[in-house]
Amino acid sequence: MRLASLSDSPAAFGSRYADWVDAPVERWRSRLSQVPLNLVAREGTQVVGVVSGQLVDPDWVELISMWVAPAARGTGAAGQLIDRVVVWAADQDRSTCLMVRSDNTRARRAYERAGFVDVGVPAGWPADEPQERRMQRRDAERHG
Repeated sequence: MRLASLSDSPAAFGSRYADWVDAPVERWRSRLSQVPLNLVAREGTQVVGVVSGQLVDPDWVELISMWVAPAARGTGAAGQLIDRVVVWAADQDRSTCLMVRSDNTRARRAYERAGFVDVGVPAGWPADEPQERRMQRRDAERHG
């Protein structure tokens, strides 16, 4: 699924398909062990989406590596994956944040539907890099 996501949506990720296609098994295992939450969405026996959650600091979990297969877009799979990361973060008394490309309108709308608020492009964002926006979702019951 990671290779499919990097191939289908290369601009959406910091990693590139070429960086992973021939990666040794140790690199794949390292990615899974260094990122504490890795989830897949299934439709029947087929995997149709992935998402990960990374601990950023004592207050935040970052939702990373989100992707849903083109055939499963619009089915609610994205919302379910997002919700699982948010619940995992809340269970640890943390809020959830993410970075999304400014031009990725479909993803930004999915995150907004899931309760995320766009807080803008971080200060000091490199002028020669495509803009990414930080979005945040605070668990109201835990963080006020």
